[in-house]
Amino acid sequence: MQIDILTTQEAAVLQELIAASSLIVITCHKSPDGDAIGSSLAWAEYLRSLGKEPVVLVPDAYPDFLQWLPNTQTIVRYDKHPENGDMLLKTADLVFCLDYNESSRVEMMQAALDGSAARKVVIDHHLLPSTTTEDNGAGERLLISRPDLSSTSELVFRIVWQLGAFEVMPKTWAVQVYCGMMTDTGGFTFNSTRPEIFFIIGQLLTKRIDKDKIYRKVYNNYSSWAIRMRGYVMCNKLNVFEEQHAAYFSISKKEMHDFHFVKGDAEGLVNEPLRIKNMRLSISLREDDRVPNLVWVSLRSVDNFPCNKMAELYFNGGGHLNASGGRLNCSLQEAEEITRKAIIEFKDS
Repeated sequence: MQIDILTTQEAAVLQELIAASSLIVITCHKSPDGDAIGSSLAWAEYLRSLGKEPVVLVPDAYPDFLQWLPNTQTIVRYDKHPENGDMLLKTADLVFCLDYNESSRVEMMQAALDGSAARKVVIDHHLLPSTTTEDNGAGERLLISRPDLSSTSELVFRIVWQLGAFEVMPKTWAVQVYCGMMTDTGGFTFNSTRPEIFFIIGQLLTKRIDKDKIYRKVYNNYSSWAIRMRGYVMCNKLNVFEEQHAAYFSISKKEMHDFHFVKGDAEGLVNEPLRIKNMRLSISLREDDRVPNLVWVSLRSVDNFPCNKMAELYFNGGGHLNASGGRLNCSLQEAEEITRKAIIEFKDS
């Protein structure tokens, strides 16, 4: 079974870049999800096996249900320590960009990232990596982009496997990789039909990870308020378009306050309407609780409905065929009007 993904030259360049670097910084996108955090921590674990002391630098908070992952206490949050983050990016020899395809996805960290003289390595599975993730001319740049793979965590596994380090990787590394792969495939329910994925899972199990416990810690880790909110949204806020086989719901700032919302409480909720018979598209609209007139959009679909195309055309976003996201700078009511228009426009799909 083919697991290797790097050319001989790419593998050599990657190893040379790592060997020549003292301060290595690993970055991921804003509002990190399970794959962003899992792949970043796992890549840091690999670098430590080589005698390096990497720093994982994330733009802002990640969901509460990921706090249990091994080594999260080592993560540096840019929103809490911007001066430290700026200094890390300014003095780094090598910066890894994991799970994002353009530097704008790190938002408040973008200026420091783009201005960094460090050599850069992009490891990502999103479509169309932008030239904004390129090195600024001060050194080498390596792009490892595989949009056909399930997750960046799968990419990390494959690279570590190809470089011959799998046997020395600890159980904690396997937990991080598995968590990232699991969350980016909805518990292996989408974008996970290739046999290589289950070969990888089998290999991770040799590290004696408890995959059932990982699932419970991620998906069965909500507060009572979060469960009440999810029930409320599905009962009172779900709009179903039977003829178009589509649905959407919205969550307002007030509703988030009423249900004591914390980051991650709405994670995966966008998938729920897809459990309706013949449903092909689900859209979530969530008002930002701090920034006025900002609505976060998540799209999920089944089969060949192009979430990414709809996200690009209507929601200033993009992503994968069946899982995409975006944002609207408008009121929640206006966002709902745009969503209804998008659903009608795509009715033939």
